[in-house]
Amino acid sequence: IAGYPVDPQEEEYVLVNNKCQCVTVTSKFVPSKENPDEEVLERNIRIIVPLQARENISDPLSPLRTTFVYRLSELCKNCEPVEIELGGAIHQAQQGNSCDQPQTCYTYDRNKCYSSPVPFLYHGEVKQAPAALTPASCFAK
Repeated sequence: IAGYPVDPQEEEYVLVNNKCQCVTVTSKFVPSKENPDEEVLERNIRIIVPLQARENISDPLSPLRTTFVYRLSELCKNCEPVEIELGGAIHQAQQGNSCDQPQTCYTYDRNKCYSSPVPFLYHGEVKQAPAALTPASCFAK
């Protein structure tokens, strides 16, 4: 099974851990209900609906989100490029398609930084300055 173990003592593996949409997909082999001598692959999809999520996560004043859409194909896409060797030459490839489209994010992904302009008064004039809305880890790079 591809993925990484949930726990060293567990037989369950994490296939997808999408922090942006609060979804985790795991799988493990379990005894078959029809034939206990056989094992079948069981998949579990855990969705945490962030009820206080805003329509625009970078704008704390935007209205609360009321619609959540989950597409398994989007959750599982892997847009990280990998290097593969073909015919003696190294090529860049990515496993996902439609990677140029932005991912819908219902909450903060700790691996990304989000910002929203904040007004401030400077010499009697209102200016806009970007303000980070995520933990200090954004600035540690």
